[in-house]
Amino acid sequence: MADTLSGLRSLMATHSPPLDALVVPSEDYHQSEYVSARDKRREFVSGFTGSAGLALVTKNEALLWTDGRYFLQASQELSAQWKLMRIGEDPAVDIWIADNLPKEAFIGVDPWCISIDTAQRWERAFSEKHQKLVQTTKNLVDEVWINRPQAEINAVIVHPLKFAGRSVADKLKDLRKRLLQEQARGIIFTALDEVAWLYNIRGSDVAYCPVVHAFAIVTANSAFIYVDKRKVSVEVQAHLVENEIEIRDYTAVSSDVTLLATDDLDTVSTVKRVNGGHQAEKNSNNLIWADSGSCCYALYAKLNPDTVLLQQSPLALAKALKNPVELDGLKKAHIRDGAAVVQYLVWLDKKMQDVYGASGYFLEKESAKKEKQLQSLKLTEVTVSDQLESFRASKENFKGLSFPTISSVGPNAAIIHYGPKAEACAELDPDKIYLFDSGAQYLDGTTDITRTVHFGKPSTHEKACYTAVLKGHIALGNARFPNGTNGHALDILARIPLWKDGLDYRHGTGHGIGSYLNVHEGPHLISFRPQARNVPLQSSMTVTDEPGYYEDGEFGIRLENVLIVKEADTKFNFGDKGYLSFEHITWAPYQSKLIDLKLLSPEEINWVNSYHSTCRDILAPYLDEVEKGWLKKATEPIGA
Repeated sequence: MADTLSGLRSLMATHSPPLDALVVPSEDYHQSEYVSARDKRREFVSGFTGSAGLALVTKNEALLWTDGRYFLQASQELSAQWKLMRIGEDPAVDIWIADNLPKEAFIGVDPWCISIDTAQRWERAFSEKHQKLVQTTKNLVDEVWINRPQAEINAVIVHPLKFAGRSVADKLKDLRKRLLQEQARGIIFTALDEVAWLYNIRGSDVAYCPVVHAFAIVTANSAFIYVDKRKVSVEVQAHLVENEIEIRDYTAVSSDVTLLATDDLDTVSTVKRVNGGHQAEKNSNNLIWADSGSCCYALYAKLNPDTVLLQQSPLALAKALKNPVELDGLKKAHIRDGAAVVQYLVWLDKKMQDVYGASGYFLEKESAKKEKQLQSLKLTEVTVSDQLESFRASKENFKGLSFPTISSVGPNAAIIHYGPKAEACAELDPDKIYLFDSGAQYLDGTTDITRTVHFGKPSTHEKACYTAVLKGHIALGNARFPNGTNGHALDILARIPLWKDGLDYRHGTGHGIGSYLNVHEGPHLISFRPQARNVPLQSSMTVTDEPGYYEDGEFGIRLENVLIVKEADTKFNFGDKGYLSFEHITWAPYQSKLIDLKLLSPEEINWVNSYHSTCRDILAPYLDEVEKGWLKKATEPIGA
């Protein structure tokens, strides 16, 4: 790590102009949340493995910014050379630079790895002291990263219509209508899930996300994909050509954006169009549309800023509004996934009793501690999560996990995005809470579920905290709200039961979920963060409901289901707005033993019983007799 920092600092010193600081973002050229191994530059530089964060290297300091999900983890992973900056508590990176670096300082960044939005915000913050954001011509981290992983050649696959639910032609037609409405003659797509969704393709270039490293440009007359051609099979080529999509080299996007700026891009198109295609007349509009939140600064720099339409990509919302085929697929995927989670709980319950003398999932007794187990018998956070993966892998349409499983015992459960490592993870403990947050990619949908359980005797405090989290989870899931309501307004519903006791959690409450795409999908979210105000919730969106509570050094609790937003059948319709509600599509029991019934209202008890009854009916066909018997017991009415 010290060598890395000194190597970077010497490159900063010899750079023209010499750099006072270098920013190393987490993102790749597509502003992705999850990135491939060779794009984990911030992790390589800092040693911090979380998915979100930003590193800043100055001549004599090294700082890392991250959000509340990762405060504890970062404090454990960062070496003494690094200072942790807590987003929301400490000054933001641009403010820190403006306040702490000298006048006229040069701050370097790879323009491919930051969005237009971020770059412009920083430039405004730096301008007061005449500090300058410098776009480096090559990535300085890559220069010092000796063993940087090679680029992988992973095949692109066609996502069939029976899962996608809408044809590429249909999506392009809608998109071109939007271009016309916005007086734009072309649009640049850099977000990997948008390119995959628009062209009905998938891939495996990023672990856990079925996406392809590709850019896209669409004009009134042409459509382009920029991808390593070695990944494109004859079948995929036929699919793209049939949809009049020109296949260009990944690196050609740079020169093609320059051509787009001068309205010469269509001249490089070689695709033969049926009946003259869309070539009705030259589009007289002059704007180029780019999403300032996802398009990289490097491409924006090639455009004339006066003719750029900077606004959210039209695909962000189109992709979030699931079509009937996608909704049906998501529901089916979640049923199979729920069956895998129940099978896992049955297996884990038996193992905890056999190996550790735990009283188990149902009984509340101190564990009868067994003698120290043989190494081969002991259960660790990693070995049990591998077992969970194997239950999922046996299900139809399974393609892999949707994110690294968070399998956490006791104090580790307080690390919100904890990632257990085989060589250094905890052993399961019958007297401690166990939290697992996991999900899978199925061809017909993406899943994400969290359950928290205890195989011994939970404390009164643990029960009270679990029940407060459950109350918030129920309150949000049962909400009814007028059209136009955003996730910022709803976030409080999940927190009120916790606030009542002076408790809270440092993460958002809900995110959208993809349809065999990214597990975190915008543009909407349920959160206290200001961006949750940007997009109202709409019918046919998906969103998670996942409040939690974490006590550092002790335990963590989170409960998470995926919900679908649907029209609500309300008695009245004030203001003719139309009202919305949620439908749960995740099916797995809540542990009755962790619920303090005295803290639940009769309505909440009824809701749990009704949910459990549905769980039983829906999952039964996927379970054997032993598993069915276990589930019947796990879903017995509470408070009866």
